Amino acid sequence: MTFDRAQDKFQRLQNHGFSLNIVCLNFMHHKVKINGISIGSGSPLVLIAGPCVIEDYQTTFEIASFLKTLTQQLDIPFIFKASYDKANRTSIESFRGPGLRDGLSTLQRIKSELGITVLSDIHRIDEIESAAKVLDIIQIPAFLCRQTDLILAVSKTGKPINIKKGQFLAPWDIVNVVAKVTSTGGDKILITERGSMFGYNNLVVDFRSIKIMQQTGWPVIFDATHSIQLPGGGGTHSGGQREFAPILARAAAAAGADGIFMEVHKEPDRALCDGPNSLRLDDLYKLLSDLKAIREIL
Repeated sequence: MTFDRAQDKFQRLQNHGFSLNIVCLNFMHHKVKINGISIGSGSPLVLIAGPCVIEDYQTTFEIASFLKTLTQQLDIPFIFKASYDKANRTSIESFRGPGLRDGLSTLQRIKSELGITVLSDIHRIDEIESAAKVLDIIQIPAFLCRQTDLILAVSKTGKPINIKKGQFLAPWDIVNVVAKVTSTGGDKILITERGSMFGYNNLVVDFRSIKIMQQTGWPVIFDATHSIQLPGGGGTHSGGQREFAPILARAAAAAGADGIFMEVHKEPDRALCDGPNSLRLDDLYKLLSDLKAIREIL
């Protein structure tokens, strides 16, 4: 970043009410509390995990139940994630999920039976009212993080909001997205890093982005599995390199991320969505143990 451009960014931060101390990495880091889970500001590393999409009730319940038991054993705060509709698909033939009504019904049932916090993503304004009745956290997909009306409508529900940074945004540009949320009085914001476009069908992670985005004052989550996705790399579907997800997750924990986001599955190679970049449930114990140890060292 050139000096002139840096000055411009600092001025924009000030215009949005942020202190110039942010530039010196001496900023106020908010702690977001959701259903007894504290995220950021020295809190334990939080795990946001689940299947890419709801395939059926039984599979989704089994994954959620496994994750709850494992995170309780390791004493790691846990938020369950599953999409009821994947609107951003490579092909018209790609599996999208059960849809709004049936998907939210599944999430409500699992939430009640397991007593867990749930997160899912919305794609249209007309979904928000129904989604807000079930979801504890509403997620803005990366491709929609610049959609002002959508973000404002979600913010006005008063629900915690997780903003996925678009692959096309520089990390310092997230300040403009955050300003849209805070303009409505929103005060429970998470920001998720999921890599940046690097040529065709590839992503790369700049770990400086974690600290840069934390300069907004809000917790930053690192999406370990979408960051190793190969968008459209399979022709009619996205590819992925799941073997690199644990490496990036450990690096993000060491870089100070406030949480880790993962898509997981019992049998990733048979998953109906994002299987190539999903992690096997059987591989999570060692990885989560490592992530917790790194966080505790920090």
